[in-house]
Amino acid sequence: MHKLEAQHLSKSFTISERQRRANDLPDRKKIAVDDISFTAVSGEIFGLLGPNGAGKTTTMRMLSTLIKPDQGNVLYDGINIKDQPIEIKKHFAFLTTDLQLDKKATPNDMFEYFAGLHHVPKADMAQRKKELFDTFEIGPFADQKISKLSQGQRQKVSLVISVIHDPDFIIFDEPTNGLDIIASREVREFILRMKAEGKCIILSTHLFDLVEKICDRAAMIVDGKIVVNDTLENLMKGKSLEDSFYEIYQQYKGQ
Repeated sequence: MHKLEAQHLSKSFTISERQRRANDLPDRKKIAVDDISFTAVSGEIFGLLGPNGAGKTTTMRMLSTLIKPDQGNVLYDGINIKDQPIEIKKHFAFLTTDLQLDKKATPNDMFEYFAGLHHVPKADMAQRKKELFDTFEIGPFADQKISKLSQGQRQKVSLVISVIHDPDFIIFDEPTNGLDIIASREVREFILRMKAEGKCIILSTHLFDLVEKICDRAAMIVDGKIVVNDTLENLMKGKSLEDSFYEIYQQYKGQ
């Protein structure tokens, strides 16, 4: 079993004077993540919930080695990821809404490029492509330029290239963004299938019903801090996750 441990992670950024005034801050230092810790393991889906600007995306970027924490560590099976970032990336996937696809390329082009980037063996490439393209029904537009695709179609291509190397840990930031009901269900079933294969999925989303349907545990982040971290059953206590979150949020804010 693989384990990912976030240990006392903190991250701050220098913001513009305009942003400082808008956020009513004493200086231009904005604390995005403030001393958070949690653990995620193989065979589970861990949800990360919070309002916009709570620190979810910054946390995921630190987990995936894209940015370094100011303080704290991330351990993968006991290995500090900052000590072996290249090796660790072989086991990780990170899908973010910031991912930009080459608009002049086709889904076929993007698959071949990222398969090579991740050193997917030639012998496995065709089968991997068939599995992923069939799952997300990319075949009908596989030879169309990215610029001609809908937002939902582009999101499907982004999903495919993010997991092209069959990673152990998949970090998803709003994976159903831009998808219709049918495509969202396909993504949900795909995530559950990866869980059944023993992979760990860390999921950041504002969709409470998605978390209710697929997550085993969840942490709620407010103002860069984890205010609760528990199983879905304990978090919900017989209520909807949305109602539970709002109640916890109000308590934290002292309302």
